[in-house]
Amino acid sequence: MATPFLIGVGIGTAGRFSIKATQKYKPSRTIRSVYYKGGFDNEMNKREAALILGLKNFINRERDINRAKIKEAYRKTLMLNHPDKGGSPYLASKIIEAKNFLEKVVRK
Repeated sequence: MATPFLIGVGIGTAGRFSIKATQKYKPSRTIRSVYYKGGFDNEMNKREAALILGLKNFINRERDINRAKIKEAYRKTLMLNHPDKGGSPYLASKIIEAKNFLEKVVRK
């Protein structure tokens, strides 16, 4: 008599946990994207090159950026997006193009 009761309790408990596990997870706050939404321009410009390399200061204050900062930002960005490590060859070419463009613009 106790065996059917224990089987019923076991099935009920398992059903309760399976329902909880299948419910969708809802985060308590909305997650905002920090990425720039939009495609590439036809021709490289200062703003796009700075966005590609993550040099936000270059857009507002060009004097604070030098070749060393450009080189460091280039290395970090390219290492994250290198084709040999699963990145896109197109993105790698845009990163290289951005670096070359900014080096021509910056005198130091």
